[in-house]
Parts: sequence; C-alpha cells; structure tokens
Amino acid sequence: MCGIFGYIGSDKKAAEIVLGGLKRLEYRGYDSWGIAVLENDQIKASKKIGSIGDLNKDLNLPDSVIGLGHTRWATHGGISETNAHPHYSSDKSFALAHNGIVENYLELKSSLKKSGHRFETETDTEVIVRLIEDKHRGLTPKGVRPLKEAVRAAFLDLNGRNTIILITKSGEIIAARNGSPLVVGLSGDEIYLSSDTLSFAPYATKMIVVENGQMVKCVGGKIEMFDIKSGRAIRYQVQKINVEDNRIDKEGYPHFMLKEINEEPYVIRQLLGQDKKLLMKFSKAVKSAKNIYSIGSGTTGIAASQIAFYLREHAKIKAIGLIGAEALEYLDLVSGDDLVIAPSQSGETADVLEILDKLKKKKVKIASFVNMQGSSLTRISDFPFMSGAGPEVCVMSTKVLVSQMAWGYLVAKAVRGKLDDGLENLRLLSFEMEKYLLDKNNLDAIKKLAKHLISKKDIFLLGKFQNLNIMREGMVKIIEGTYKHAHAMPSGDLKHYAITLMEEGVPVIVALSEDEAKQDVLNAVNEVKARGAEVVGISPFAHPGFKFYLKVPDCGEVSAIMNVVPLQLLAYYMTVELGNNVDKPRNIAKSVTVK
Repeated sequence: MCGIFGYIGSDKKAAEIVLGGLKRLEYRGYDSWGIAVLENDQIKASKKIGSIGDLNKDLNLPDSVIGLGHTRWATHGGISETNAHPHYSSDKSFALAHNGIVENYLELKSSLKKSGHRFETETDTEVIVRLIEDKHRGLTPKGVRPLKEAVRAAFLDLNGRNTIILITKSGEIIAARNGSPLVVGLSGDEIYLSSDTLSFAPYATKMIVVENGQMVKCVGGKIEMFDIKSGRAIRYQVQKINVEDNRIDKEGYPHFMLKEINEEPYVIRQLLGQDKKLLMKFSKAVKSAKNIYSIGSGTTGIAASQIAFYLREHAKIKAIGLIGAEALEYLDLVSGDDLVIAPSQSGETADVLEILDKLKKKKVKIASFVNMQGSSLTRISDFPFMSGAGPEVCVMSTKVLVSQMAWGYLVAKAVRGKLDDGLENLRLLSFEMEKYLLDKNNLDAIKKLAKHLISKKDIFLLGKFQNLNIMREGMVKIIEGTYKHAHAMPSGDLKHYAITLMEEGVPVIVALSEDEAKQDVLNAVNEVKARGAEVVGISPFAHPGFKFYLKVPDCGEVSAIMNVVPLQLLAYYMTVELGNNVDKPRNIAKSVTVK
C-alpha cells in the first residue's frame, strides 16, 4: 500500500520522471496521488484523487531537476486532495510523503497542538511534518538544529512501520526507513528513491537497499547514508539491478490480469532452472527441522497452505500453513529447531515481516520465495529464493501464486529425493497449461459461465485434498474482482452446516482430480444437485451432476495448479462483464506494508 518515488539529477523533467515512477507503482493500490517539484527555491505540488491516467494530461508542474511523488491508500482520513501527499511544512520549506502508519500519532498530535501547531488534514502523516518542524526550531548549542537532524529526531519519536521522503527548498532529498521498503536507484548522476526497484528499473542499473533504521540524504549526485539512532555516517553497498522484465506493458491484452494469467506457463518453465544445489541444500534443512511452518497473507496465505500440503503429501513432512496476521499465537510454540517458509510477491508484507522478526530473534531458520529484488523478506532469509516471475501489475495475484505453489511442490519432491520427477511433472504442467490457454473452446466456455454467474448473489466452492486451497483461491479471486459473496469450504464439511443454504439455482463450483478424494467430492456434487444447486465442474472428466463443465487436463500430482487457471479466468471474465476495474479492484492493495 502506498508508493513513494523521488528523483534528483540533471534532467529537468523531474515531474514526468516521478509520474512515470508512480505509474509503475500503481500495482500497490491507491486512491489518490500527488507530486511535488522544486522551482528555484519554491516547492510546488499537485495532488489528485483517483487513478493517474494519461501521463500527458495530468502534468501541470514546472521544469525541475528534483521531485517526489506518492500514491496514497487511505488509512487515516478520507480520500481527498487535502489528505493526499505530499504535505507541506508550514513555511513550505519542505514537502513530505509517507508510507506506513504512525501508531502513536494521536499522542504526538495532542502534544504538538499544545505547543501551538495547527493541523490542516486528518492524516497521521501531517503529524510527522509538524514534529519535524518542532524539532527543527529546537535550539542546539550551535543554534538552530539542521533539518537532517530534525528529521532524524522526529523519526525516533514515531511508533510503527514508517518510511518518509521529503524534498527541501534548498534542493535536498532526505529519506528515512523503518519497516516500509525504500531502495535507491543509481544511473550516473541521476538518483531515484522508491518503494521498489521495478519503478526505476528502466533508468537505473545499480541500487542501494536502505535498511531499517537508516536514512539517506541526496544533494546533486551525492549520496550520504546515516544510522538514525546514532546519527553516524555509515557505508552503503551498491548492487546490480537484476529485473527479469522491465517492461510494464499489456502487450496487446486488454488488462494486465489476462496477460499475467497467460504468462503462467512461462513462469513454471522459469522454475525448471532453479539452482539444484541450493534446492538440495534447502531440502536437507527441511528434513532436519523439527517442524515446518509456511506463512503468508491473502493469496500468498493460500500459497503457503498449499506448500504445506505438498510437504505433507509428497515429502511426508510435518508442515503447518499459517496466516500472517494470525500467526502470533504460534510464537511461543516455535523453537530454533524449526524452519519457516515464507512465499511473497513483494517481500514487504507487514504482518508477515513482524512475526518473522520475532522468530528470527529465536534463531528460527527462514526460507523465502519472493518476486521482488532487494525486499526485506529476502534479506532476513537464511534461504532466499527468487521466483523470476517478472512484474505482476494486476493487484489480483495470478502468475506469482502459480509460481509459489509450483516451487513448493518442487521443494517437497526434492525433500523426498525425487527432484527430477518433480521437474518433469512441472514441465508437463507448463505444456498442458499453455495448450489450455490457447484453446478458444476453453475460453468461450468460461466466458459463457461468467455471464451466467454475474446475476447470482452467492457462489459456493467445494474442494478436497489437493484442490481445497485451490477453491479457497477461487473464492478470493471472485470476491476481489466482482465484489460478490463467495464461500469456499471442504466438500466434506458441506453437510455439517452449509447444506442449509443449498436451494434451486445456487451455483456451486467444484474441482475434481483423478486422486483419492474424487469419490468424496462426487458425493458432495450429488448432495447439492439433489437440492437444486447448479454445479460447475472443473475436472478432466464429465459427470451427470455437472450443469456446467470446464474441462481441464489431468496433470497428476500437480493437477491442483492446473485447476486454478479456469478459476482465475472465471473471476477475470466476471469482473469484465460487471464493468469493474480489473487491474485495480476497489479498496485493496497488492503490497500491504501496513498492518
């Protein structure tokens, strides 16, 4: 949530550069945005509600060599131009943008009001601005405290996960990080600061990862880095940027979501090139661990549960899937003999990082599978793996989920000593998935079903064994895109409560594979059909109980990963039919960097 982008260099098109960076951060989710640039010694800002839109129409700012921008996802205060970032200091000597939540903002605001500060917005961000002003006017033995020191002093008073960036009328950029991501891109004398490397990947060739508790000061082409707590200057490490695909382009597809679904066979093929030695080394750590926990949130939480399933089923390892926001109850149960697996798209999910920070202190080994270079999660991991899925712009995750589940399956096979078998199964999956996506008959059947389902109030999804988490993901995608109620459950649990909701015309989607759960799920199909439900079957075989049949190839042990594709496409076409925003559904964000 929220995106930060800053630029300082020699190109006088700072506003356009910043706006382009914000466009590349749109996947994070936002409801308003703003840009500030420096003209002579005056900071001028433009703030708007809604999407950024056409780059050529939204600019109304002067030429400048320094600027910052922000995409806001409202947490404190409504969606308005006033609450949008950047925020000015009272004398307009600096403008500030913020990513995170100031957990003690009410106490700080009350104290600042008593000191005579006035507030114009409802945001917690303005508290940071006024606090910096308060620290700046504080006297030191040598006179007024320098602005950098005022920023540092103010930042130390903030509770929560926060990152800030500000430009000053003297031509500086100052940024500080604690929790929410911040990276610096380098290209000659051009400096970029952002929430992720993807936003400046077309321009920069090298980067600096700003760690928690560090701040950066940029003047011209010079960079200085400091420890926030002590104020001491520190050395920084420059890394090469390695982004597989720098393009943010729909490449002829009407939406990024459809493009990214069609990239799923490629994503699986990327996994076939995983470092075998690293996989085998990791598999030994998995085998020697007392317990395995996999953890994630949202769609990645579902991926984490499927990874745990694969470890139990194919590696015969005790593994438990956890939801990031609900994992705290396990904290006292996890020991240094255990291992935690954390898949993530961004590597910056706040509730996951919070629990992992606590586990790290207990000497728990951490493995990660991340799609964003330089992420916080990657850097704290003992076993960092990269998905190489390329940029995923649509807020609804599709190809990264497939990558995560396929990687989890591969790990399980490696633990069992059957890595080559796992690689071959994924190779065949990639082939079958590509054929499926290219078959017009498959797409026409899903489009027809989508038109039928958009009039339904409730949609139920049933699954078991390898397909249970797949149906949970189908539920998530339908809810995210259509804003309709969907409910996924184990097929065996149907008769214990939800069967009371089965009546004429209620849609029930089921996924069946040629596995040990097949007959149990068919029993559930018969039960709901007997009560008038309309059954949608996702399966390699037809059945008289199906009113609608979406045929999928039988992919053996990885059939579940194949089965998620028609569910993703169904959610996509329903969303299109309803006229909703496919790539940026309302109220949700892709990178959730606040709790």
